[in-house]
Amino acid sequence: MKITETAIEGLLIIEPRVFNDGRGYFYESYNKAKFTEAGIAVDFVQDNQSFSHKGAVRGLHGQADPFAQGKLVRVINGRVLDVALDIRNGSPTYGKHVSVELSGENKRLLWIPAGFLHGFATLEDNTIFTYKVDNYYDKASEIGVIWNDKTLNIDWGIAQDDVLLSPKDEQLPDFSSFKSPF
Repeated sequence: MKITETAIEGLLIIEPRVFNDGRGYFYESYNKAKFTEAGIAVDFVQDNQSFSHKGAVRGLHGQADPFAQGKLVRVINGRVLDVALDIRNGSPTYGKHVSVELSGENKRLLWIPAGFLHGFATLEDNTIFTYKVDNYYDKASEIGVIWNDKTLNIDWGIAQDDVLLSPKDEQLPDFSSFKSPF
């Protein structure tokens, strides 16, 4: 398993060792000892999965304390552009983001600690996205920023006219009016 730091402290790209043979493939998507050694010493409490059509954008979402979540995300089938936005007050990378392509083919994972907003754009139909979280979902703690905020300048890899959004995501505030709880 190869673990690589990104341009933002705390965000880690994990590339598992994949064993292929005539039957298919096998890989370890999570190993507590290896993750702890890499500084990801968390207790995952919930797994989530979504199915999305090409053009779906989910995010940018998070949860405030005491329900802030760290997320270990990956794609089982299809392809996404995954985005993590630093909202940690006082961080030298506050307001900056990292984008990583995750796919069923490349089998990469991304570790996103608490203190980030998260979202992804689906680049292929029939995409199955899954993530482990270290805290439970709590509707009252939800926070977020509109996906296409001009000051964030995030390239989602899809044309704006092709974007599929939930009504909730259409109503998220812009970054200039967002008050980070971290």
